[in-house]
Amino acid sequence: MPPDSNPTASSALNSAVVTLREARLTAENDAAGRQKLLHALESLAALHCATGEFEKAESHYLEAIQIAEGSRTPSSRLARLNSALGTLYDFNHRESQAVTLYERAIALYEGMHPPQSEEAVELHNNLAMIYKSLGRRPLAEQHYLVALETLENHYGRNHERVAAVYNNLGSLYYTAGHPNQAKDMHAEALEIRQNVFGPNHPDVGQSWCNLATACYALEDDAGTRENYEKGLRIIEQNLPNTAASYEQMMTDYISVLESIGETKKAGVLKKRMKNALKNP
Repeated sequence: MPPDSNPTASSALNSAVVTLREARLTAENDAAGRQKLLHALESLAALHCATGEFEKAESHYLEAIQIAEGSRTPSSRLARLNSALGTLYDFNHRESQAVTLYERAIALYEGMHPPQSEEAVELHNNLAMIYKSLGRRPLAEQHYLVALETLENHYGRNHERVAAVYNNLGSLYYTAGHPNQAKDMHAEALEIRQNVFGPNHPDVGQSWCNLATACYALEDDAGTRENYEKGLRIIEQNLPNTAASYEQMMTDYISVLESIGETKKAGVLKKRMKNALKNP
């Protein structure tokens, strides 16, 4: 959204620009002033990101990183700056640049005393997703496993973030053509989500459907039907909040039924989906 169309955003940007101008005047020969300049650059970059002015945000982040690297800046701030610029590149499909910055940020977080492993977890996840999209699955797996170990050590097994990584690993193994491993990972995610959320949460429904896709790849038609129907029942109960995922998963299930010759049942489900989405 352009800042001129949002008075609040425009006011915040103007204030941040003034703060940055004032910080530049005191920063040259003053350590405290340089830290104020870093804060002003980081704040203005974040505001430019929020308003979609990505080139300006990039320029401010790059300047901030250069200043931070040449001064006595806490590792946590330098890691945060690298992470923020990496996220900006990632969002704008500049994956190779994002990878470099994420790796720098991880090294900084994990090199601190004590290591800030929790802050590094999301970056491991982000790297895993990039490597998965690039077809570099062993590297994706490596980063997911690091994230999983860190989260389990921090939260224990029964936590929604742990379940999310198991789910991501399941998707990775599925796309890599390893349905047995995918099934194991989705079963882990399902069990944790049931423990955390109870039996009727939409994320539990998603896990049942993910388990179904692994069963389909394993040519387990009975397991495919059973798991899809359990998952879709839960997701249907949570309409309209789950309308998009319900339509996608129901469409997938209908395609599966048609592929195994159950066209009559597929037709019934098409009508059921249409009615459910019309009257959520």
